[in-house]
Amino acid sequence: MRIGVDVGGTKIEVAALDAGGALRLRRRRATPPDYQGVIATVAALVAEAEAELGQRGTVGIGIPGSLSPATGLVRGANSTWLNGGRLDADLAAALGREVRLSNDANCLALSEAADGAGAGASSVFAVILGTGVGAGIVVGGRVLEGFNRIGGEWGHNPLPWMTAEEFPGPACWCGQRGCIETFLCGPALAADADGPGARDASGLPGRADAAARGALARHADRLARALAHVVNLLDPEVIVLGGGLSNMTHFYEALPRLLPRHVFSDVVRTRIVPAVHGDSSGVLGAARLWDQG
Repeated sequence: MRIGVDVGGTKIEVAALDAGGALRLRRRRATPPDYQGVIATVAALVAEAEAELGQRGTVGIGIPGSLSPATGLVRGANSTWLNGGRLDADLAAALGREVRLSNDANCLALSEAADGAGAGASSVFAVILGTGVGAGIVVGGRVLEGFNRIGGEWGHNPLPWMTAEEFPGPACWCGQRGCIETFLCGPALAADADGPGARDASGLPGRADAAARGALARHADRLARALAHVVNLLDPEVIVLGGGLSNMTHFYEALPRLLPRHVFSDVVRTRIVPAVHGDSSGVLGAARLWDQG
């Protein structure tokens, strides 16, 4: 049995897969806003899953950050209470076994490449568009973690081909300005439509007013520019969109039309599709981390 845990900013989810990849169990619990609380919640969810199923399993963990190859500590997590922790070792101690840990976007990519929207593709670039923006890369069925374990940290590159109005871009929590995340995250889209302080963009596609239409058009154009850099550099077969904003259906008409303007090719055959597993892609991919050998 393979157990996956997705440590999100608002919820921690556990899922168990059998040897054939079938889902046996899913549970969710609110994320405690402290490091030791996260450790205890993950341990409790794994113990409950194993007790209910009567089996002990491997455990893979997805987090909104990564482990530094230099220190082994969590860095870059927007759930800031995780940063600086030796999370893999602390979870291994709490669970009494080795765990595998990866970025949540890598887990999304792994799940969608295995049996989701990117199944059968040679290369998959999977995007999280939500409160934050990130991505994971799977090539030949394997996650591309990268030499510095930052493969897919696309959200902290600058937005390409900025207009005069966009430059130099908003300040980002990472310390830079104009990061893709600052333009494409859900709160940025909401603020573009409804002014500073607006956070919820989910209702914008259903509105007919000029402010909503303009914000959605600018957002789609910026996403196309950002993805064009990915196509020019990585040229993936499939781009999978996940996260809350991926449910906005206009992307799947607008992006294929906008992307060729910026891609250095006479043809752009890249498929852009929504994640099949939705917000469970992360936890299902975490369970598959032990499939990586």
